[in-house]
Amino acid sequence: MEWDLFFKAMLIGLSIAAPVGPIGLLCIQRALAYGMRTGFVCGMGAACADAVYGAIGAFGMVAITDHFVSLSTPLAIAGAVFLAWMGGKLLLSKAQVVDQDVANKQSVIKTFLSIFMLTITNPMTIVSFIAVFASIAGPVTVHPYAAAFMVAGVFLGSALWWLILSSGVALIRKKISVTVMTLINRAGGCLLLGFAGWQILSLRLGV
Repeated sequence: MEWDLFFKAMLIGLSIAAPVGPIGLLCIQRALAYGMRTGFVCGMGAACADAVYGAIGAFGMVAITDHFVSLSTPLAIAGAVFLAWMGGKLLLSKAQVVDQDVANKQSVIKTFLSIFMLTITNPMTIVSFIAVFASIAGPVTVHPYAAAFMVAGVFLGSALWWLILSSGVALIRKKISVTVMTLINRAGGCLLLGFAGWQILSLRLGV
């Protein structure tokens, strides 16, 4: 039964990570500019945040869930500001497609933490995990082993997607000129600013 939950949770992690959004755009841009390793580390920040929220939902941490949900507005604002900052930075950044040995010198911890914090500032993800886990597991979610298998599945499913995405992008990065990379940075920066603006607008409209 645990393995059945594991594979179901893995599909959940994959499906949550796969839709193209701000995190996907950042992962693509990092993989294009700095190589597969940096792009994958970028995605792993998101995968770990998904695992944290998955654990809260799977282990039924009601108090923590309520606390995060109560902070949904300030966290969403903080996330939008952070997203706008990253979008502006990308919009103004100098385009580059560096060699892999240079990419390996990039700050792995900084890349990881920036994406982790950007993903964790969406507390409504907890509600989604709780609803999905309840539908696939029912009362078995109270069992620690079952919950652990589900969290591991979510993490690995999300990580698998980021590995596929960063590897695929890295295959074409050497064929991209600085001019094209500049256009990608400008477009990516504008999209990130757009995501930030939509997040603030959604809060005002109560969407």
